Amino acid sequence: MSDEAIRLVMIGLIFRRRWRLLAVLAVVGALVGYGSSLLFPPRYTTSASVLLPGAWQERELTTQAQIATSSVVLDRAAAALAWSGVGGDELRDGVSATAADGNIIKISGTADTPERAQQLSDQVAQEFVTFAARYSGDGTAAEAAQPEALRQLVEQTSRRITDLADAAGSGQSVESVQTRTELVKLRTALQDAVKKLDQVDPAATKTVNLVVMGPAARPTGEAPPTRTQLVAGGAALFLALGVVGHLTTARMSRRLRTEPEIAAALGSVFLGTVDVPGERSAHRPEGRGPRALIRRLLGTDVRWDLPTRHAPGDEAGRQLRLRRVCDRLRDRLPAPRPLLVIVPDGDEMAGRAAGQLVAEAEGDPSPSSSSRGYPKLRVVGVSVSRPLVPDRGDESGALVVLSAGSWTAAELAGIAEACADARHEVVGTVVAGVVRARPERSADRDPDGATPVLAAGGDTRRAAG
Repeated sequence: MSDEAIRLVMIGLIFRRRWRLLAVLAVVGALVGYGSSLLFPPRYTTSASVLLPGAWQERELTTQAQIATSSVVLDRAAAALAWSGVGGDELRDGVSATAADGNIIKISGTADTPERAQQLSDQVAQEFVTFAARYSGDGTAAEAAQPEALRQLVEQTSRRITDLADAAGSGQSVESVQTRTELVKLRTALQDAVKKLDQVDPAATKTVNLVVMGPAARPTGEAPPTRTQLVAGGAALFLALGVVGHLTTARMSRRLRTEPEIAAALGSVFLGTVDVPGERSAHRPEGRGPRALIRRLLGTDVRWDLPTRHAPGDEAGRQLRLRRVCDRLRDRLPAPRPLLVIVPDGDEMAGRAAGQLVAEAEGDPSPSSSSRGYPKLRVVGVSVSRPLVPDRGDESGALVVLSAGSWTAAELAGIAEACADARHEVVGTVVAGVVRARPERSADRDPDGATPVLAAGGDTRRAAG
């Protein structure tokens, strides 16, 4: 199975087994989004379009868009609007300009009311058109007359050069000849400059004739993010954080989940899996008080990262698999002596699985001449934090029964060391697995108690025998 498929399976387990917690997180995120909408007042945005006639390059359009949001334009717009406490710097955050297709500069204004947004966009567009026309030379006679004044200045200079040449004398001396020659060259250069100035096409200088394409439309809805978007975004964000948190916790967890890893940590052989009916309290630890009640309400007291298997067959099939585990255990023992069954404290599933093994071993019929009977099993609870195993008596070894995903490699290594210290050889490991199929109810069986289930296992074994 690919990593993507594994992630999808784990996400499905999170939604199926922690839906209460995820629902609470989504509600909390929605409340946070709603609170954020109260802190930020609603904003409204509208746009005014300015047309630039003629042929314009993209770079020139970008320059005009930057001019529309310059401090000069915004200061003039703020002065014309005369809003209390609002200057050009305050308008900068609420005004933007972009170059659109068709030589159009789109000026957008954002304000706290639709009326102000409309006024802001229209005023900035008007100030932009006025400023662009002024700095380009449109409508100013003095700036338009600059080329003609330059021609007159050149002509005056040429006449002055002629007067200086006449005053230099008739050219009898070397100095006067050189002076007259230099003055003639200077006059020729000025005449060439005048000719080039006359050849300049006045239409080649691009004039900015901007046109405002109508007033801005009054906005009818809030600008994003709206209150609805903030509420939905907060719920989605907290839900995603909840899922990511579960995945991160599962990835960082050091608890062993697979049978080979568990057997390797104990230094023993994996003998099989004992199916435990998947009741509500299969993975639920005992606890009282407000904290335990909250965990039950949110569903966080139930392990989500352990897959629940579908048990094939019925009760008879479960008993058959249980008998096979006992057969493998019997085959590993040199003699049918008693066996110590070690169950970690607090592992309820392992305790129920050990009870089924004890019931199966006690329900074994008298061995025939061709086979040995099952060993007698004695269950002992061991603290994982400070494991202590009874000293070896007439037992032939120890069998460790535990559930997957509950203990780390260091904790299991501690149990194995405690067994070695008590001179017990770990002959095998049995993992308790949760199945969804429930055993059939009978008249003499209590579905809530563990002891009647064990007795049922023994009765089934006798019936099968």
